[in-house]
Amino acid sequence: MQKRWHWLAYSGAVTAKTEPLPPLLIAALQDAATQAAAYSASGGHLDELRNAVAVDTLASKPAATPAWQQFLSQAETRTAADLDQRFASLQRQIRDNGVTYNVYADEDGPQRPWSLDLFPLLIEPQRWAQIEAGVLQRTRLLEQVLADVYGPQQLLKRGLLPPALIQGHPGYLRSMHGVTPVGGVRLHIAAYDLAHGPDGNWWVVGQRCQAPSGLGYLLENRMAVSGQFPQALEALRVQHLASTYAALMASLKSRSPAGEDAHLALLTPGPYNETYFEHAYLARYLGLSLVEGGDLMVRDDNLYLKTLKGLVPVHGLLKRVDDDYLDPLELRADSTLGVPGLLQAIRAGRVLVANAPGTAFLESPALLGFLPGVAEHLLGQSLSLPALPTWWCGERSAMEAALPQLQDCVIKPSYPASGLRNGFDAVLGRSLSARQRDEWAGRILRQGEEHTLQAYLPLSQMPTWQAGRSGAQPGAGILPRSVMLRVFVVSDPVHGWRVLPGGMARVASAAADVASMQLGGSSADVWALAHDVPDSAAQSSLGAAALLAQRKRPVTSRAAENLYWLGRYTERTEHLIRLARLTLECLHGEEQSSAPLTAWLGQMAVVNTLVLPGVPAPAQARRVFERSLIDSLGSSTGATSVGYNLRALKMAGSAVRERLSQEHWRVMVRAEEELTRSCAAQTLDGDDPAQAALAALQTLKHCGEHMAAITGAQTDRMTRDDGWRLLSIGRQIERLGFVAQTLHGALQTESVHTVAGFEALLDLFDSSITFRAHYERSRDIASLVDLLVLNGDNPRSLACVAQTLRGRLNKLANGSSEALSPLAQQVPEPSAWRLAELCEQPDQGRLSGAVPALLALLEHCQASARRVSEEISATYFTHASDSKHSVGTP
Repeated sequence: MQKRWHWLAYSGAVTAKTEPLPPLLIAALQDAATQAAAYSASGGHLDELRNAVAVDTLASKPAATPAWQQFLSQAETRTAADLDQRFASLQRQIRDNGVTYNVYADEDGPQRPWSLDLFPLLIEPQRWAQIEAGVLQRTRLLEQVLADVYGPQQLLKRGLLPPALIQGHPGYLRSMHGVTPVGGVRLHIAAYDLAHGPDGNWWVVGQRCQAPSGLGYLLENRMAVSGQFPQALEALRVQHLASTYAALMASLKSRSPAGEDAHLALLTPGPYNETYFEHAYLARYLGLSLVEGGDLMVRDDNLYLKTLKGLVPVHGLLKRVDDDYLDPLELRADSTLGVPGLLQAIRAGRVLVANAPGTAFLESPALLGFLPGVAEHLLGQSLSLPALPTWWCGERSAMEAALPQLQDCVIKPSYPASGLRNGFDAVLGRSLSARQRDEWAGRILRQGEEHTLQAYLPLSQMPTWQAGRSGAQPGAGILPRSVMLRVFVVSDPVHGWRVLPGGMARVASAAADVASMQLGGSSADVWALAHDVPDSAAQSSLGAAALLAQRKRPVTSRAAENLYWLGRYTERTEHLIRLARLTLECLHGEEQSSAPLTAWLGQMAVVNTLVLPGVPAPAQARRVFERSLIDSLGSSTGATSVGYNLRALKMAGSAVRERLSQEHWRVMVRAEEELTRSCAAQTLDGDDPAQAALAALQTLKHCGEHMAAITGAQTDRMTRDDGWRLLSIGRQIERLGFVAQTLHGALQTESVHTVAGFEALLDLFDSSITFRAHYERSRDIASLVDLLVLNGDNPRSLACVAQTLRGRLNKLANGSSEALSPLAQQVPEPSAWRLAELCEQPDQGRLSGAVPALLALLEHCQASARRVSEEISATYFTHASDSKHSVGTP
């Protein structure tokens, strides 16, 4: 039978003394008539500001708690305008740092900025101590439940847990029965969703044990909010977070097969997962390799990571993939997120996985009703942190007891949606009409085991800042919002487990009592206060030790491919911006009458897909050509112009977020957003050709400035490992092909033999100043070839590009070896090029574009760029041979 906790709804009168709100609140409300009475939690909800139940009939309000009074007095702000400014700064930081929470159903795209409130949720020391003790006790209990369920199953035999609930849950994995995971611990991370009730107690609403999210977001929340209130953070003695993450890393290493030398990785479903930002953030913060299922393989019961240097053993996985997707051989056959043979590697004790597969059944809300009895049996203790009364309707007696209370309950699914189970969203009984409640009662009677009823609890409400009060906007100012707290427990090598001090608060949207990010809610930082000043130095040293202990990060084949294409799209976007600017300037300048120049620019625009092949050439219909070029700049379909390649650059960067600095990523996002916005504005502005060209040139100018920042970050702010070399190789290959192609076209169209064409070519390669400094006013072919082909000091000359490319390829293949690799040898050797030979003409008369040796070299360089690109893909990115190795299962 289910042994349940009962709670008393608190509705008594508030006895705390009443006094005015703190000065900050009064000033922020900006309304003399309603200053003292304006802020109040909804009736029947606990007010976190005052730690008292809001009662609508009270004429005066209780005082704010000492913690809130101290926070508000230390906030260093006295007006609503100040708070608006801080809120705007907070949102800008979140946006600039690229913090996102993806929503699959979002029609506007896969990424949505993370929502964070300005004020933190404050938890005083004595309250935090109670929460800490309660969740630690529950974690020890859940670990013992897992050991029994996947071992002797005495709890099932004694009737303390119903077999139908446990073994009928899709998260129970029969393939893991009898398996003791390496290190002996199954539950390395657990999360508990807590609600603060009207009686002043914290209640467990749910628990997350499969792959709980939030550990990365709460770090970002802390850094963002503490930056707005640094003095308050120090004055309130807020507990630090770093040592808990260090303890988790130390625990994973000590329990893995390789011990302290273990190579750990974070397994992510990929960039389109709703919490992918957190995966990349955690991997970077903890020093883990961020991997997807395709990056891994199992051979001889060992787990390996595919890298540029071959297969590298992986000894531990921090997984963010649901259990049923982990192994397509034994679980979901249609999964592309997992690793074939992973469960067998776990059974063989060759890899630690946190959390161990098979923990998902603990997340069923139905389990909460049975845990008090299980705790008394296994621990000999009552649970100090109770859960809300919960009834699993798979038991007839429980269903009959709960159905009369349906109006005061939340209807929840006992099991997640799967091929065998019908899932549904939780429903508040009080939101249903009498007819709808009767319909739900009928479903519960017919399929009782699918339904769990949980007592409804009014969530406590915390003060939140809604921007715009200074502008007298409605619905702005300090307003109450319902809040739910998520607390994390992580494994500890010394004490078994430890609680992360604080957590993440989920704040409901306006007029809602359901705290959910999926339903438009927000988040808030959580400050767990301490009696003593936290030892920040010790915390930091522990975090540094954990990071230093992690091995040098290998470059996965997937990351290498994305870095390579990041380099190529970066260079390609830069080329297109310069080519588009040059084309528009020439079409509106004195050179527009030069037939060779317009022919060359038209040809280059088509070859580089600034316009589609069917668009008339500039000489035939200049306005049509120009309009097509401008319209295509921000397009994501049709011509693959600047906008298309900028988006491709951003997508490649998003797949390697953990390798990019925040500034690097921020510029990528901003460049793409501003280009899209500018191009959309140009479309609405009308059809004035001159104005459209000027607006397009201004857009390209700003985009070019962003690209300069991106290339600077790639050059100076990335570690020079093999991943960076591939990025650089991608850029050099793209540059080699573009420079050779451009010079070849200029020679064939004879544009280079005109003053306008000659100057345009120098401008395209950003070499005008250098040319005039070295060659004064000379405009012969020899000086041009010397600068753009042979000059080893010019980063855009073919010689410099080829030499750099040969060096990068050789370093990638041979490390420190001086012998040139076969791949590097496929790039032309610049030292063999001679100016006299390249400029030699069969006919010493007027040049007709025929410089055979130079044209042959340019064609050779283009072919070499294509060939080397194909060889790189085949050598470093393709793993066709992997499929030849079978993975044995018992």
